Amino acid sequence: MDSSSKSEALRRSRANVIAKGYASGTATYVDHARGAMLYDVDGREYIDFAGGIAVMNVGHSHPKVVAAIQDQAAKFTHTCFMVLPYAPAVDLAEKLCRLVPGDFEKAALFINSGAEAVENAVKVARYASKRQGIICFENAFHGRTLMGMSLTSKVKPYKFGFGPFAPEIYRMPFAYCYRCPFGLTYPDCRTACADHLESFLVSHVAPENTAAVLVEPIQGEGGFITPPPEYFPKLKRICEKHGILFIADEIQTGIGRTGKMFAMEHWGLAADITTVAKSLAAGMPLSAVVGRRDLMDSVHPSGVGGTYGANPLACRAALAVLEIFETEDLMAKARTLGEKLRGRFDQFQDEFEIIGDVRGIGPMLALELVEDRHTKAPAADAAKKLVGYCHEKGLILLACGGFGNVIRVLMPLVITDEQLEKGLSIMADGLAAIGT
Repeated sequence: MDSSSKSEALRRSRANVIAKGYASGTATYVDHARGAMLYDVDGREYIDFAGGIAVMNVGHSHPKVVAAIQDQAAKFTHTCFMVLPYAPAVDLAEKLCRLVPGDFEKAALFINSGAEAVENAVKVARYASKRQGIICFENAFHGRTLMGMSLTSKVKPYKFGFGPFAPEIYRMPFAYCYRCPFGLTYPDCRTACADHLESFLVSHVAPENTAAVLVEPIQGEGGFITPPPEYFPKLKRICEKHGILFIADEIQTGIGRTGKMFAMEHWGLAADITTVAKSLAAGMPLSAVVGRRDLMDSVHPSGVGGTYGANPLACRAALAVLEIFETEDLMAKARTLGEKLRGRFDQFQDEFEIIGDVRGIGPMLALELVEDRHTKAPAADAAKKLVGYCHEKGLILLACGGFGNVIRVLMPLVITDEQLEKGLSIMADGLAAIGT
């Protein structure tokens, strides 16, 4: 078969055997990847600014991760931790309990995906508090399971047609300063969006029935919405006042994505429970719930768990990821990358009227595209065109946001200066092309 026909052959086969609802953003079929580069089955190369949706912070096929997986695979691949436990899971739990913010004793449990981590965090919070209500936020994304999509804000494509949803879920506005839900302007607003939690506990759900407030430090799928410095400290104080647990969904923000191991460190806060996934195991399916030991230990034995949770290959991969951060100074690289991106994105905003807002922390940054800066009308079609243009030029980008008009970057933190500059140049060319 001619190499140029490989992608087309796969596309034809896919149409016959893969469910239509299980869609992909591109028709590019990957053959191999290394660092921040992807190579398709037809030999074309791509710079990866998507990172498997924030999964590849240490880069594709990092030698230390590959070696760890290979070594473990030669020993054993599965026993079920709930039947026959093993050291890699215990070692990883020790490291996460040390790294997750909080000057208190912690305990961890392992499952497979971000959605499962959220599910189990809610289970622990409800069990420990003997309360049922969970407060979440507009523009939030917490997964595609029943509880996950009940907590998720955006209806299409995530929730449409899949109801009814889980009960005792209450949603309030988030600190979306660019599109303030209260019609105010920061800092004159004095973060009224955080103070709103007090009235929300009167008009929507009583604090005595509220187990937890669940929040992403930076909203991922919702458009990289980043709250002002005062927001989370206010929310946390209100939660503490009413005995409500504070759950930080660090699935996308964690493992160095914002220039710190966990994003809550930027606010100097420790959540009662933290969820971790995505870049934790460099592509291996693994997630964790890490929380105050008194909360985590409140659940009866076998009340949480799963057949594949703490898979030994995934745990070894995660241990390798944390070693890479320690030995290769990856956090410093993340901070430097964030500074470079912010500088270039600010230049883009000065040059291209279509960019209404630049936001994020460290290398977790996004551009919100608008048709007009005064009206802030979302430019969803332009975002789609930019993603398509960049793909044609060899750059993988992702759009997100409630209106689909936000361009986010989640490139591996190991990206080289040359790869970064080439990718940013393609973005600049694309912004110029869609603006004409």
